[in-house]
Amino acid sequence: MTPTIRSILLAEDSPADAEMAIDALREAHLANPIVHVMDGTEAMDYLHRRGKFADRPEGLPAVLLLDIKMPRMDGLEVLRQLRADENLKRLPVVVLTSSREESDLARSWDLGVNAYVVKPVDSEQFFTAVKTLGRFWAVLNETPTE
Repeated sequence: MTPTIRSILLAEDSPADAEMAIDALREAHLANPIVHVMDGTEAMDYLHRRGKFADRPEGLPAVLLLDIKMPRMDGLEVLRQLRADENLKRLPVVVLTSSREESDLARSWDLGVNAYVVKPVDSEQFFTAVKTLGRFWAVLNETPTE
């Protein structure tokens, strides 16, 4: 039986940052499909298979790359809801944000983030960081089952 290749969910409201992240993930030669959502509400809809994502295939993504500063529902609220949900609490989450605020960093760790990456201002550094994240979380890392 061939294992199913799980998607990478990217929750990012900046079209430029999303495009750069998607390009970096593709350049890393990952086979994982990349699903881009624009805010936390869409991320939760995707994960719960509701709304426009009601017909998506079952299963969780390999990783959620999550921006903190998004409209409607911010990344910290998404993280809080994920960790409180029995079906989603083990989903690997990498905060990928421009926020350098200590309170965001501390709250992210308190809420159980797996990694916190500050988006470099330099586009080449950002590109390299996302490629590395994609390789680790989508290929090398396995989510615990229990």
